[in-house]
Amino acid sequence: YLEGLRGKSVAVIGLGVSNRPLMELLLSHGAHVIACDKKTELGEYGESLKQRGCTLKLGEDYLTGIHADVIFRTPGLRPDAPGIAQAVAEGAVLTSEMEAFFDVCPCEEIAVTGSDGKTTTTTLISKFYEAAGRKVHLGGNIGAALLPMLPEVAPEDVAVVELSSFQLISMHSSPNIAVVTNVTPNHLDHHKDMQEYIDAKRNLSLIHISEPTRP
Repeated sequence: YLEGLRGKSVAVIGLGVSNRPLMELLLSHGAHVIACDKKTELGEYGESLKQRGCTLKLGEDYLTGIHADVIFRTPGLRPDAPGIAQAVAEGAVLTSEMEAFFDVCPCEEIAVTGSDGKTTTTTLISKFYEAAGRKVHLGGNIGAALLPMLPEVAPEDVAVVELSSFQLISMHSSPNIAVVTNVTPNHLDHHKDMQEYIDAKRNLSLIHISEPTRP
């Protein structure tokens, strides 16, 4: 997968801590990286990116006029944001660090979502597998970015990930095992309505999640 990005233009939206290992990974595999962020200045980090051939697209218009083969979306950005939607309409493939990892992960995957209890449940599951002698790769909403760790992931390992609705809203791959703790109204300032929030959670697997009954 990573070698397939060599020579392609790849836009990374959002240059927070979680996406920086992804940037390093893409650059090391010869992708032409476009770093997009609302910040107007990245300091020494921005200078180091430019020295490595990375194009910086910063400021209020960071989503305007993105021309790329692949776009890695940061979880806090909706996939239908105008600039993103335009790039996809022009042929860009929209993904994210977590989605790409699911596409190429060689080991068993267990993903946890829900409105409450995700972190506790994910942590407990990872500890169970560690106690059973399995090497665990913990990531998603907790732990580290997993795609940059791909060379270390063996088929006999297990990936345990926590996923939020922000990550799941455009997810197109399901894990081997999906765990849903509960689904109650949450993050409705980000989602259009409760149904979209439910549908995002449903992307984790093919199971049916019903809207909670209200008294």
